Amino acid sequence: QDAVRAEPVRRPAAVSRSGRGLCGFGLFLEHQVQRGFKWDGSGLQFNWHPVLMTTGLVVLYGYGSVVYRVPFTWGQSKLPWKLLHAGLMLLALLLSVVGLCAVFGNHNKNHIPNLYSLHSWIGLTAVILFALQWVAGFAGFLLPFSPLSFRKLLKPFHVWLGGSILTLSVAACISGINEKLFFVLKGDNHTASYSNLPPEAVHANSLGVLIVAFGLVVLRILTNKSWQRPEPDQQETAYTVGKCLRLIKMWKSLSDGRLE
Repeated sequence: QDAVRAEPVRRPAAVSRSGRGLCGFGLFLEHQVQRGFKWDGSGLQFNWHPVLMTTGLVVLYGYGSVVYRVPFTWGQSKLPWKLLHAGLMLLALLLSVVGLCAVFGNHNKNHIPNLYSLHSWIGLTAVILFALQWVAGFAGFLLPFSPLSFRKLLKPFHVWLGGSILTLSVAACISGINEKLFFVLKGDNHTASYSNLPPEAVHANSLGVLIVAFGLVVLRILTNKSWQRPEPDQQETAYTVGKCLRLIKMWKSLSDGRLE
């Protein structure tokens, strides 16, 4: 029984550790193997793209997705964790947008076409859906005038789309890694061939495997109903910005000794 109870604790911890390792490995790969970062339109600007997209669309997105699966939060007010969820997702979205700016800037300066590959289609679709998901989630679950009926209608779609966006993000990352390797490792101009599996290919392939593993762990947590946060009376509790403001007002009244 203790092992069963501890299992939901281990899974978010595994997500946290693997996410940090994934970010660290990605930074190492771009800094040491791809010669670092700049924001000047060169290939060094492009290096920001995989790091920011992986950190935003995969790692931070995964962190935000499993916030409600941490057991010690289940007996606490949901509002702080809802705000943390929204904050992590917003940060992930912003990093993803900056990552897109990095690759568009690099392509435009070097007269490289944009949005012609399957990788770019999948990646841009993931970011657009992510932005729409965040706006809908904010409107449905945090705005004080959002009706409970709309929350109940939105919640299952919100959960399903969340997992779908993560799947698209993982697909975009691994297709982008493969595309980059095919472009760079052609076996000419003193470069090795991808088919010979040089160290750069081993490092990049390993990053892709780590991304897939991270995504699978997050999806496993999200699809296991026994690890979902219990809701009182099986209903969505109305933790909204309005309730947060009322709690702040009550706290100030207590501080002033004027609790009504």
